[in-house]
Amino acid sequence: MKNNKTLLIFPPQWMPVSPHFALPTLLGQYEDTGLTASGLDLNVDFYNKILTSDYVNESIDKAKAMLPILKEKIKKYYVKNKNINEYEFWQQNEIAKASMIDSFLKKYSSSLNAVSLMIEKSVQIFKTADYYYNPKLFLSALKNINMALEICSMPFYPTQIGFSAYTNKLLKLNYDCIKYYIFDKNTNIYTDYFYSVLEKIKEQDAKHIGISINSSSQIIAGLTLANILKKETDSFISIGGNHFGRVADSIEKYPEFFELFCDALTVMEGEIPVIELSRYVNGEIPIEKVPNLYYLKDNKVCSTEVIEPKKLNDLKCPSLDGYDLKAYFAPEIVMPFPASRGCYWRKCSFCDHDFGLYYNVKSIDKLIKEIKTFKEKYNISKFEFIDEAISPAYMEEMSKRIIKEGLDINYFCDARIENGFTKEVLNLAQKSGLRMILWGFESGSKRIMKLINKGIDIDNRLNIMRDASECGIYNFAFIFFGFPAETKQEAIETIDMICANTDIIHSYGKSVFTMGKHTKLRETPEKYGVVGEPRQVEEFSPTYNYEAVGMTKKELDEVINLCTKRAYEAYGNVLSFHLISREILFLYLCRYDLKQVCDFKLE
Repeated sequence: MKNNKTLLIFPPQWMPVSPHFALPTLLGQYEDTGLTASGLDLNVDFYNKILTSDYVNESIDKAKAMLPILKEKIKKYYVKNKNINEYEFWQQNEIAKASMIDSFLKKYSSSLNAVSLMIEKSVQIFKTADYYYNPKLFLSALKNINMALEICSMPFYPTQIGFSAYTNKLLKLNYDCIKYYIFDKNTNIYTDYFYSVLEKIKEQDAKHIGISINSSSQIIAGLTLANILKKETDSFISIGGNHFGRVADSIEKYPEFFELFCDALTVMEGEIPVIELSRYVNGEIPIEKVPNLYYLKDNKVCSTEVIEPKKLNDLKCPSLDGYDLKAYFAPEIVMPFPASRGCYWRKCSFCDHDFGLYYNVKSIDKLIKEIKTFKEKYNISKFEFIDEAISPAYMEEMSKRIIKEGLDINYFCDARIENGFTKEVLNLAQKSGLRMILWGFESGSKRIMKLINKGIDIDNRLNIMRDASECGIYNFAFIFFGFPAETKQEAIETIDMICANTDIIHSYGKSVFTMGKHTKLRETPEKYGVVGEPRQVEEFSPTYNYEAVGMTKKELDEVINLCTKRAYEAYGNVLSFHLISREILFLYLCRYDLKQVCDFKLE
């Protein structure tokens, strides 16, 4: 029987500093199956293609040329003081585009040429260690890259891409709106790029092409690519990834989704479905035997059995074969790597990160073997453990083995602030290569902490973080505002706690609470101050809208602004506030020690 090849593609938009873990994990599973597969990271390729002088200059010229044309078109229907929502949707986009281009060109007209002249040097700074670890050079390059991406976005406004984000203030995660932006050439920044690499994809001669869409930031790009491949190739097109698995019930309502974008959609963990889909394309099994699948049959969306994923100990080692590791925007690869899957606590009311996951832990023997493989095969010694949280017991055992094996690696991870993280465990972990812990700090209010059911000793958290700091470990605190029952005063308690402990909370990341579709809070919202029934306003969004007894929108905005202001006063203009990803911060911590990174302040 002919062995038909599978090609797995990771589309934009994602931070292009390291490979995303999804494709390497799936590619590893093809070992010993008799099937052939390869991977293609179009996300990093896209950034390398557009961050050039030629592309930036073309974007400037396009934007300047289209602005007077847009202004003339808008004159025909624009009415002063008319609410923007009263216009046709295409008109809203034209009005936004004209306004945004006009504003940007007026503000930055004198610096546009300098950006194009410096952009390729800025990219090289990101990829060259001697320059990357010079904070002033790095931040100058980052500023230039961000400006270049804004310039590249101009012809496609209101679509905007950044180094760490895709935004469009008019995009709603509803089917019709998503479809609009996929097929509207005036706002889709990805279409021309995908056609430019179409022949490269066709040369792979893959009968099965899988596209991994893991976040809403990838929806427009991923589905644009899927549509092009469905039209321009004879390949079987499948879509997988975390995002659509969370909203699969909405997909069932749209048979057209499969006509336009794919032949099948896989949900939940993909290691088994992607192999079985390849077997189906190879003619070995019927499509009904492929688990975790949605597909179209007789104009009806059908689904197959959802099965439990393989345990981590039963998975093959991830593979980076075929990857150009020098293409990424960092001098060293930080490899995303799981030691466990799911969450061992699983009781926080606000969280649904472990939706669809069955908690299981990788054995230390397997973990060590895979780390050795990455070091020997790919020369990678920096790792990001992407577990929901590593337990104190596992960290202790892992640290001992890393030291015993003399692995000489560095890593960072997420963790719950539990009493099991004694100073002895933390010191051992630091010696094994741990440089940073991302702690789920959440809130400074005891009442809110009890409502979210964090399950930790609230009074002891600062002691644990102090121990970590004294061991030389960088403490990053996740906090959020806007939990349904949170008052403004309780939010300020969080700000107070962060700002009063800058010596041990070295940096923080704030977010606004969103109600995940699969959270425990969603199941019993009235317990948490939610008034009425939560609503899923955007059907392809994994979050719900709701009304609650806590802060008003105005108060929430005030709290967020206050947090930024007071943190700047408390910390000063520290370097970490400008390093836009945790991977970049981690690499700086590997190059310099904790004190150097914390003490470096910008002028």
